[in-house]
Amino acid sequence: MKLESILLPGVDANRPFLIAGPCSAETEEQVMTTAKALAENGVKIMRAGIWKPRTKPGGFEGIGSEGLAWLKKVKQETGMYVSTEVATQKHVYEALKYGVDLLWIGARTTANPFAVQEIAEALQGVDIPVLVKNPVNPDLELWIGALERLSNVGLTKIGAIHRGFSSYDKKIYRNLPQWHIPIELKRRYPDLPIICDPSHIGGKRDLIQPLCQQAMDLAFDGLIIETHCNPEAAWSDASQQVTPARLKEILASLVIRDKGQSTEDLSDLRRQIDELDNQLLELLAKRMRVSKEIATFKKEHSLTVVQTGRYDEIMNTRVAQAAEMGMDKDFMRVVLEAIHEESVRQQVEILNK
Repeated sequence: MKLESILLPGVDANRPFLIAGPCSAETEEQVMTTAKALAENGVKIMRAGIWKPRTKPGGFEGIGSEGLAWLKKVKQETGMYVSTEVATQKHVYEALKYGVDLLWIGARTTANPFAVQEIAEALQGVDIPVLVKNPVNPDLELWIGALERLSNVGLTKIGAIHRGFSSYDKKIYRNLPQWHIPIELKRRYPDLPIICDPSHIGGKRDLIQPLCQQAMDLAFDGLIIETHCNPEAAWSDASQQVTPARLKEILASLVIRDKGQSTEDLSDLRRQIDELDNQLLELLAKRMRVSKEIATFKKEHSLTVVQTGRYDEIMNTRVAQAAEMGMDKDFMRVVLEAIHEESVRQQVEILNK
């Protein structure tokens, strides 16, 4: 992908690049009150949902094109840039007609290549920043595919928004962060700006600050935070929006660390990491060799590859050991499942020869 800066003229290049504003544009008064408070706090780009894709019918699905006139008024009276989500070709044309400065594609739309292609073709020849939220499910290739569709029509001001991934088991977050996925996206495309959406990851306003800090610690380029003049009365996603005053406090609390390359002070420690990684790989290779010997024995004695009792024993004892050593249980389960999967694959190969 050919990439250029998504920064709009006059927007500070320092981290975090910030977009803030209500989940939904509800009334002209609500939009203008929020915008003026944000502008007073130095926010340069306001967001507001005009069309809201809801999980079920019957909820507030956005004010529609009427709200675009309010965003235009925000630009005229505050000098802020304005941004909104688009999900169809018609949305694109309407947003551009009213002078919207930045667009994003939502998670549900990203999951539909037909919709993304339609949006890309509607934007062909337009010089405007476009951000793409991750798809609802943890599918990195689908996310990259959406970004590539925009790039393929000539767009260069492209960025990504990490808003977490849907899960049946909600636990703490509304959407699980699964930070390794945006980190892998950044590894593949180092120049791609990635912005974190803590509002949709957390789903609760008290989680926004720690999620913002974690995003900064992971070298994300910016934040998009739902901010409302009266969050408790919001027509959509009330629990995850903050006031402009609280947003100011959150931003002031953030520690922004250096994204630069390693310093001399870290070089010795990183050499130790390299050596330990080599030892881990050697141990894993040795473990797989033993698995192959076990597979040969199973083949000779007509045994099945997976012995569930043994697998349960390994999982339970190793996870408990890991916890005693200060490691997270869920992390160790993921590691052991991956090792077991590769071990099974190699054993099946031997049994089928």
